[in-house]
Amino acid sequence: MNPNPFVSSLQGAATLGHLGVIRVAGEDAAKFVHGQLTQDFSLLGQDAARLSAFCSAKGRMQGSFIGFKRPNGDILLVGSADLVPATVKRLSMFVMRAKAKVTDATAEFSVWGLAGNAIKKIAESVHSTWAKADFDDITVVNLYPALGVDRQLWVAPLGSPAPAGQPLEPALWAWGDVHSGVATLSAPLVESFVPQMLNYESVGGVNFKKGCYPGQEVVARSQFRGTLKRRAYLVHSAGAMAPGQSIFAPDDAEQPVATVVQAAEAPGGGFDAIISGQTTAIDAGALRLGDTSGPQLLVLPLPYPLLDDI
Repeated sequence: MNPNPFVSSLQGAATLGHLGVIRVAGEDAAKFVHGQLTQDFSLLGQDAARLSAFCSAKGRMQGSFIGFKRPNGDILLVGSADLVPATVKRLSMFVMRAKAKVTDATAEFSVWGLAGNAIKKIAESVHSTWAKADFDDITVVNLYPALGVDRQLWVAPLGSPAPAGQPLEPALWAWGDVHSGVATLSAPLVESFVPQMLNYESVGGVNFKKGCYPGQEVVARSQFRGTLKRRAYLVHSAGAMAPGQSIFAPDDAEQPVATVVQAAEAPGGGFDAIISGQTTAIDAGALRLGDTSGPQLLVLPLPYPLLDDI
């Protein structure tokens, strides 16, 4: 039994207005996306989705997306709405001779989160993370669970009937999303991390066997040369947290040791967050939010293992 008394409230369907949608259409859509993101889209079928990062030439994340193929062959990328316009502009610069067109399709789709008793069984096991299924024009993707509660992403053309299930407050969905441990990059943190600093190699967000993409050499070097010194962690604070806030060790007021990546108000009080920080500082504990006299952070266990062998 989960000891958190608020887990039972993670049931139902929530509208996810903070997410936007990019459409890549055309004969070369999958091939083009494959060459730009950290996951394999060339072999992507209709039964799976991909978590992936869009990186700069220096391997720094400019966006993170859940991508999947529509029945008509279009690729949809779902990520933070505040990054969609810039990502569309940058991806369009790389299309060149590819038969692909990149557009902002946010206004054309409804995006929902399903949790607990609202999810649809789309795979042999509901724990098959990144499994995907289509129901006419509706796409459903299995996500990482939160506090033991199964969750899904639901994407449908605007005007489609809402998913079945009781209403779930977006704030509660956001809290559960933090506890999944899978961070969604947003505007305050563009080019702050290589994917492994958000544990993306351990949650299906990087394929080290695929071909080149922007920043591929840096991402691979970080993985295989042991140069990675920052990881993602879950924390709780009595004080409010927001993406981009700095976290300090109590003995150094000059250099932050971690950054808040994604945060949500906890129903029991305070805030929970995904942070990315120096492993040595996190292991030492006694972290402070904002400055060395700020609220102390409690490090929580990650809901998944970090993979050593990729």
